Amino acid sequence: MKKTLEPLSATIPAGLPWMGFVAKGQKFRITDVEGNQAADTVFYAADAQGRIDVHERYSAVDTILAQKALYLGKGTRLMSNQGRPLLTIVEDTCGRHDTVGGACSCEANSVRYPHETLFMHSCRDSFLKALRESGQPLDKRDLPPNINFFMNVPVTSDGGLTFADGVSGPGKYVEMVADTDVVVLISNCPQLNNPCNDYNPTPLSVTVGY
Repeated sequence: MKKTLEPLSATIPAGLPWMGFVAKGQKFRITDVEGNQAADTVFYAADAQGRIDVHERYSAVDTILAQKALYLGKGTRLMSNQGRPLLTIVEDTCGRHDTVGGACSCEANSVRYPHETLFMHSCRDSFLKALRESGQPLDKRDLPPNINFFMNVPVTSDGGLTFADGVSGPGKYVEMVADTDVVVLISNCPQLNNPCNDYNPTPLSVTVGY
């Protein structure tokens, strides 16, 4: 991963991964271009060369404990497994993001949906593809639980999860400021089996440093 302070703008087509570097103090924005598209996202601390530090990464548990709230929104500090803030959400026009639903996978698809969905593309596939192409010796053991930006996963009174219609819309965005150097890994979710994206995966856009 190239360590740079240059501004960056990119479009992530539906179903594909993206990986990028965000320096301490830089802003990072994800935009839901057409609405209700899930941005499955993982953050890692970056080393001095801008590469992934596998020993420090986003922690859903530490984030929930630090803010004493289940959903993410403006003001949330995204904590690492070492108790440090990686980024802070400073703007949010969607208002609610999931951090407990996890990423879709071939195995999860076959449990939630008909067995024939086992071979459908998934966010876990996208994450692993990006890790393999990063130039670092990374594999599935280096994948922590992720954030689902723009995804609506209500938690029931008995602790269950439901996958509901999205609460986002065209042009909605979430913007963060990096509290330390980080590497961002996004899977633009290819999921066709739940209503979060109206069964129609669409592009995302990301900007760094603008």
